[in-house]
Amino acid sequence: MIKFIKLFKKDKDEFGYLTDEPFDIRKIIPVAALLAVAIIAVVIVVVINSGKKNKTAGTVDVVTETTTAQSVTQTGCASDTATLSSDEEKQEDPQYEADMGMSDGGSGASVTLSAGGNETADTTIGIDVSKYQGTIDWAEVASSGVDFAMIRVGYRTQKTGVIYADTNAKYNMQQAAANGIKVGVYFFSSAVNESEAIEEAGWVADYIANYNITYPVAFDCEGFDSADSRQNGMSNDDRTNVADAFLQEIYSRGYTPMFYASASHLTGNSRWNTSTLENNYKMWVAQYPSVPYPDTSSTSYSGACAMWQYTSNGNVSGISTNVDINVAYFGYSQSAGTMSGETAAAASADVEANMNFTSVNDTVTAKEYVRLRNKPSQDTDSTIIATLNNGETVTRTGISDSGWSRLSYNGQNVYAVSSYLTTDLSAPTQTETQQFMTQFISCDDEVTPKDEVNLRSKPSYTDSDSIVVASVKNGTILTRTGYNNEVGWSRVVYNGQTLYCITSYLIVK
Repeated sequence: MIKFIKLFKKDKDEFGYLTDEPFDIRKIIPVAALLAVAIIAVVIVVVINSGKKNKTAGTVDVVTETTTAQSVTQTGCASDTATLSSDEEKQEDPQYEADMGMSDGGSGASVTLSAGGNETADTTIGIDVSKYQGTIDWAEVASSGVDFAMIRVGYRTQKTGVIYADTNAKYNMQQAAANGIKVGVYFFSSAVNESEAIEEAGWVADYIANYNITYPVAFDCEGFDSADSRQNGMSNDDRTNVADAFLQEIYSRGYTPMFYASASHLTGNSRWNTSTLENNYKMWVAQYPSVPYPDTSSTSYSGACAMWQYTSNGNVSGISTNVDINVAYFGYSQSAGTMSGETAAAASADVEANMNFTSVNDTVTAKEYVRLRNKPSQDTDSTIIATLNNGETVTRTGISDSGWSRLSYNGQNVYAVSSYLTTDLSAPTQTETQQFMTQFISCDDEVTPKDEVNLRSKPSYTDSDSIVVASVKNGTILTRTGYNNEVGWSRVVYNGQTLYCITSYLIVK
C-alpha cells in the first residue's frame, strides 16, 4: 500500500510519473504486476466462495410414514414423521446397537447419578440419550443432579443414506428444557462427502430451530469400518473433511459445533486428522475408566477434551435403561432461546421407543378377554382403552419380542399382551376343565414382578375357586418351576407353596 500512496505525491515521486520527463513504459511494469496479483487474488476468493455455496444438496427424496418396509433412493431426507420398520432399523440406524464400540475398555464403571454430586463450579454433569432410552421421565432426571442433556435428533442410514429423525427427539428436547435441564444435540452421520455433510447440518439446524439449544451441536460418526457401511473405505482425510463441512455449517447457522469420537480413534490420528478438528472445535471424547469420575478425576486421553463421556453404564432416576454420562468442562449461566424466535408445538413420546416390533397383518381375537392399552405397558402410566372379548376381532399390525402386540382399534394404535391373543377365530372361550388342565413346560429360574402381581391358587382368574393367595411387588424373588406360553401362566414357588401368576407380569432375573 505504501508504494501506491507514493504514486500520487508530486514532490517525491520515485517513479517520476508526475514529472516533466518523457513517459517510460518500463516504469509502470512494477505497478501493473501488483495490480495483476491483486485481481487474481480477488477472482480466487470469489470462485472458492461460490463453490462452497454450491455444496448444498439439490433435490432430495422425501419418504413418508409407513408401517411396512420403505423403498428409498440412495440419498435423501425423510420427513420427521417417517419411521423405519424394526427389521430395517436394525440394519440402517447406526446407533441401533447400544454399544458402538466407542469405549476404550468395556462400557465403563457403573454410575448412579443423584442430586448433590461432586461437580465443581466450572464443571457440569450431563447425559446423552436417544430413542433407545425409551420414554424418559425428565422431572426425575432433573432431580438426579443432571445439568445438561445431549439429545440425538437424527441419523443418516448406513445403507440407503436417508436422513431420519429420532422418534423421541422433539419430546426429549422439549421436556428436558421444561424441567430446567440445558439441552445440546447430536446427529449420527454416515455422510460420504462434504455435500452430504452440509445437507445433514442444514437438516439439523432446521429441525432444532424452534427448541432451546444451549449446549453444542455435535457430529457423531461411528461404525464406518463395517462392511455394510456406505462409509467403508473412506480415508482419514475424507472423514475429517466431512466432519469439518458439517461443523462449519452448524457454526454458520449460529450454534456451537462439537466433534465426538473415542479416545482410541483420536490418538495418533488413528481414524481422524485429530489436530485439524481439535484446533477448530470443541472435542467430546469417549474414554471409560474402570473407576468413574470423580474418583478418576480426568480422562487419560492427552489431547483436547471439552466434554468427557466417562461411562455408558450410568443409572439415572427417570430412565429405565443404562445411559451415557458426561463431564463438560464448560457450562452456561442461562438457557438459550430458540434460533427461530418461535416455540415448537407440544410433542408426545414415542410409546414404541426401545421396543422391537415386527410388522404383521393378521386378524386376532382374545383367547378369553384382554385389555387394550394406549401404550405397551402394564404400569400406571398406561391407560386401558377397551376390553377385547373372545369372538371380537381386530387387525394386528405388529408383534414385539417383549410380549406385546400392536393392534388397530377404531382407527388408533392400541397394545395388548400377545399371549392373550389368538389367530384361531373359531376357538371358543376356554372351559374351566381346559384351564385347569394346563400343561406347563418345566423350568428353574428366578423371577420378580415388573411392578406387582397376584399369586393365585389355580392358573385362572375367572374360576371362583381360584383365589389370590398373595400379592408380591418388584424385588421379591420367586422360583419359577414351569410356564405355558399358550395361556400365558407361570407356576412359581412362594414361601414353600406352589402358586400361579400371569407370565407377562414377570421379569426373569
